[in-house]
Amino acid sequence: MTPVLRDLHWLPIRQQITFKTAVLAYKCQHGMAPQYLQTYCQWMSARSSHRHLHAAQTGQLCVPQMRMKFSDHSITIQGPRVWNSLPAELRDPDIAMDTFGNRLKTFLFDMQL
Repeated sequence: MTPVLRDLHWLPIRQQITFKTAVLAYKCQHGMAPQYLQTYCQWMSARSSHRHLHAAQTGQLCVPQMRMKFSDHSITIQGPRVWNSLPAELRDPDIAMDTFGNRLKTFLFDMQL
């Protein structure tokens, strides 16, 4: 099945989930997602206590600390984690949505090879 997926340029399920999560994080940062989701994706540089960190200059998001293990799978945790795991050229705030989606899919497709 893997050769068929490669020929069709389709992502496996795990990368599809990563793709959807990263696109949702992108939309949250650019005001294209519902307001309740946008509150969970905050830039490190937006918090005064984190402005001096290196992550604040590299376009990373704050990952909230949770006490329960099952909460690690929520969008509030996974959205920022997936975003922070992307390369810097994908985290560029000036990149257009279509360009972001194309580059992200290519990045995830190349990762599986």
